Amino acid sequence: MRWHKRLLVAGVVGAVAVTASACAGGQVRGADRTPKPSTGETAAPQGTQAGKANDATFVYAPNLDVVTDWDPATSYSNEIIAMSNIYEGLTRYNAQTRKPEPRLATEWTSAAGGKEWTFKLRQGVTFHSGATLDAEAAKKAIERTMKLNAGAAYIWGAVDKIEAPDASTLKFTLKYATPLDLVASSGYAAYIYDTAAVEKVKDGKTDAGTGPYTVDTWQKGKETELTLKAFEGYWGGWKPEQYKKVAFRVTPEITTAWQLLQKGEVNFVERLNPQLIAQAGAVDNVQTSQTPSFQNLLVLFNTAGGPTKDVRVRQALQLAIDYDGLLAALKGAGQKASGLVPQGLIGYTANLAPKQDLVKAQELLQQAGYGPDNPELKLKMTYAQGDEDQKLLVTLLSSALKGMNVDLQAKPMAWNAQWDLGKKQGQDLFVMYWYPDYADAYSWFLNVFRSADKPQFNLSYLKNAEIDKAIDGLPQLTATDRFAAEQSYEDLQKKIIQDQAAVAVPYVQTYQRALSRDVQGYADNPAYPNVVFFYDLKPAG
Repeated sequence: MRWHKRLLVAGVVGAVAVTASACAGGQVRGADRTPKPSTGETAAPQGTQAGKANDATFVYAPNLDVVTDWDPATSYSNEIIAMSNIYEGLTRYNAQTRKPEPRLATEWTSAAGGKEWTFKLRQGVTFHSGATLDAEAAKKAIERTMKLNAGAAYIWGAVDKIEAPDASTLKFTLKYATPLDLVASSGYAAYIYDTAAVEKVKDGKTDAGTGPYTVDTWQKGKETELTLKAFEGYWGGWKPEQYKKVAFRVTPEITTAWQLLQKGEVNFVERLNPQLIAQAGAVDNVQTSQTPSFQNLLVLFNTAGGPTKDVRVRQALQLAIDYDGLLAALKGAGQKASGLVPQGLIGYTANLAPKQDLVKAQELLQQAGYGPDNPELKLKMTYAQGDEDQKLLVTLLSSALKGMNVDLQAKPMAWNAQWDLGKKQGQDLFVMYWYPDYADAYSWFLNVFRSADKPQFNLSYLKNAEIDKAIDGLPQLTATDRFAAEQSYEDLQKKIIQDQAAVAVPYVQTYQRALSRDVQGYADNPAYPNVVFFYDLKPAG
């Protein structure tokens, strides 16, 4: 999605024979991927049981197509799961310490109250193209990303000037204070790449990165869509036991992915439904991982037109959602939301958890001229095709509203179609997932709720100058006054959720993974949704 963000992963609830959607196992930011029809291809790389450790291929089973954009400057979708292993940034966010850690930069300092940043680059780094990484190359990469101004390029918005005083030093002068070490850890738009080679990457036959893996084969539409191989010149070096090969085997049906995992034909399934995750704990050759995420589900209400232009209708819809019932049905795949910001990020506010109140909802509808004794209210809602979690939300909400004489006309759609309709203000309620580009809450506010003449992800169509001004001040506050930043985030959430009633947040996802038991070293990092850092893994024995 941004393509914008996104296709990343969604939960799957209900019947076991469920098709994972873009948001149901691989979702697009705000989006949800459409289930991919089976190609009929049966041959695929085998998992770790296929050979010796140093010959093993790690097989990842996403439910949707892997690559939508090969350009590391503009990429803003599912390909994060592959490109995070091909490309690197100056830093990487450590979910345990909650701080950026060295990657292509080994150390950094800030000055002038957070308006000057100096990064020392790692020596001995070679691009996959054969060129040497130095400060001038890094400067050109970031400047190109900024110039193209696509995807998540907004992360560099504070940058006024970049200098390369010597081959190992990269200096940034900012227009306003920003935590640039955190920005540089973004999963999108922060990649350092060889600008001389990047124009050749669009066909997926090569790449311009510095990461441990490089492109081996890309066959768009095939079951085994993408394979990676070790870049032998990687600065981190290689040990015999590490995975030298990676394959992405697109498996739309979650039950099929589960069967392949049990057979040892794949090593990683990014999402199981509650029934299967429960079974997985009792399977000898399978291990599971459950980690709180930074990814939440948003129900955006059309504030610009139609029946939901009336704030009372929007508030009634917020109150009609059965938050507790939905969480119970998710059976551990979600946790209660409290505002827009998931726990673990600056801006999380503990006193904003929503509650269902059907009596109050009906009162508000009555005040707006709707309800049991008035003409039926018809509302159009779009959500992700194939996402059983979202479908469950729709079922519960439709039932609650039916008793108030409201007909919720909910339509499941492929992400691109849903997004195109949303940009035309074609619905009253728009359901999508969101997660940050880097480990900071700014993304929700800038992308989803800042005024936009041509909506991209502001699919509530909210336009409020006071809110815009507060959003624009968030990066500087985060860099200079954490307490003030926390307060601003809290105030903004109250204005957007309570005063404007532009959105409801039903839950925050819990990532539920299943892996081959012989995979060692796996750790989920919510700052990089659905990414497996293959270099950190090795097969047992």
